[in-house]
Amino acid sequence: MAPDPLHPDIVYGGKVTRFHWSTGEVQDVSPEPVRTGRYRFVRTMPLLFSPLDPHVLYLGGNVLFRTVNGGQSWQVMSPDLTRAAYDVPASLGAFTALDPEKGTHRGVIYTIAPSFTRPNLIWVGTDDGLIHVTHDGGRKWTNVTPTALTPWSKVSLMEASHVDTLAVYAAVNRFRLDDLHPHIFRTKDGGRTWTDVVEGIPSNEVVNAVREDPVRRGLLYAGTERGVYVSFDAGDHWQSLQLDLPASSVRDLVVHDSDLVVATHGRSFWILDDITPLRQIAAAAAATAAYLYRPAPAVRVRWTENTDTPLPPDEPAAKNPPDGAIVDYYLARPAAAPVTLEILDRAGRLVRRFSSASLSSSSSPSPERPEQPDTALNIPLMWIRPPQTLSTARGMHRFVWDLHGEPPPAMRHEYPISAIPGDTPREPRGPWVLPGRYAVRLAVGGETRTQPLVVRMDPRAQLVPGALAQQFALALRIVAALRGDSAALQRVRAVRMEVKRARERVGQGAAAALDSLDGRAAALESGAGEPPPPPGQRGKENLIRLNGDLVAVYGVVEGSDATPTAAVRAALGDLERALAELLARLRELERRFYNRGP
Repeated sequence: MAPDPLHPDIVYGGKVTRFHWSTGEVQDVSPEPVRTGRYRFVRTMPLLFSPLDPHVLYLGGNVLFRTVNGGQSWQVMSPDLTRAAYDVPASLGAFTALDPEKGTHRGVIYTIAPSFTRPNLIWVGTDDGLIHVTHDGGRKWTNVTPTALTPWSKVSLMEASHVDTLAVYAAVNRFRLDDLHPHIFRTKDGGRTWTDVVEGIPSNEVVNAVREDPVRRGLLYAGTERGVYVSFDAGDHWQSLQLDLPASSVRDLVVHDSDLVVATHGRSFWILDDITPLRQIAAAAAATAAYLYRPAPAVRVRWTENTDTPLPPDEPAAKNPPDGAIVDYYLARPAAAPVTLEILDRAGRLVRRFSSASLSSSSSPSPERPEQPDTALNIPLMWIRPPQTLSTARGMHRFVWDLHGEPPPAMRHEYPISAIPGDTPREPRGPWVLPGRYAVRLAVGGETRTQPLVVRMDPRAQLVPGALAQQFALALRIVAALRGDSAALQRVRAVRMEVKRARERVGQGAAAALDSLDGRAAALESGAGEPPPPPGQRGKENLIRLNGDLVAVYGVVEGSDATPTAAVRAALGDLERALAELLARLRELERRFYNRGP
């Protein structure tokens, strides 16, 4: 039941219902809407789509169900795959006498693991300790249960290998048998032999889930009653991947692209952003000096469209993922010289440069001064994102490029009201880069490492062809105008400084001419001394006001992913002409001052 743009729907467990987003209607599509006793279900029954065919949906009861039409009809793919009868263990104590069925027919299929490579290969595990497999889409089932699995063992989650059709992993929970040891069973020969692979997981941590990384062979993740573990050798050895995850009962794990999603029992969902370093850890460990990890594709997405102030600090809220491309690097030893990180476009042109010696440097050869902290703000300081730095220390480091070019030389900076506590960037930022292919280049101690980087567009954005290219071109024009305005301001202020020095050296007669030049410079800089304009009209343009006007137009252009309007193009044209006039006035001012004679 693939997503349908005309009738979007989702299917979820408990009972199987289909929800139509367009109408809000809910339809019960359970295979047995009125329970007759023929089938058994639990409220946590497995329900999942085939990884090879999005129209195929599997459902587990005491038999395996399959639908290809969104639950309109169901096919029974198996006989009852649970134990027919077994003794109630002594660990249940007084509850044994309360069992009305005396241990018969109580199991269900608790996990389904379809193959990622063969459509007809399906594994299932039950909550009473059985594992079956079919290689022909359910026509024949084979019991391949490990001998160590006794009744009342719960096969809580199975995962078929993404690359090996004979390999599968099974997390087994034996709470009801007073067995609190971890159990992860692995087979490499289709279920003929099994090995319990839990070395490195504490002996008192029950395992609820095991997943294989879809990209890196042998990379596994396990969820226990206390946290998360990782294995780099197909389960032979495990180590903690807890990081900042609080002690939690982890019931499931999902690898989504390059993120690890963790489902806990009572502590919500947690996401480990960007696990690409785990996939490349062997290569990094072999590095003798520095290693630049190949970054995962970055999505050009507008991080927040919230129009209100952020939540108060005491309001529980999860941290957002980094807003940009995550770049990880490893230093085998401390770097004596500065570490630099450069972003290059497809043609090899420099887009952005960062250095451990200064926060950021421009795309021009001369580095820009480090960004200075704001001292006069009308917002709480806890809103502000602290500056990033490239570390030179030994070990692994992470840096986030925000997918923007070098910030334009704006005279005034602001922090948007759509703030994130402790992570609000200063505006304006540089132009959004276009989706496409880039390169990341790390330089350490005279050696360089380069990795490709793909920037993808927000998949939700509906764009007219060429809209982003037009937006980018217009943004670059504004940045060029801002640079021209900023350079002009430096020139006019230099003239005023020279005028001041000359004023101190000359007599009263020459001072009047210098005062006139300074007045013209002040008017050019800020409009000082100009007569007030008529009501409803603007006065003569000046460089400071023009800077603010250019920043305002820049905010409109960069404010949304859309084709720039005719009005904003016209406004920019007016501002570019105003800048040309101001530059002409500045050249005339400089000519008069520097050619005035002794």
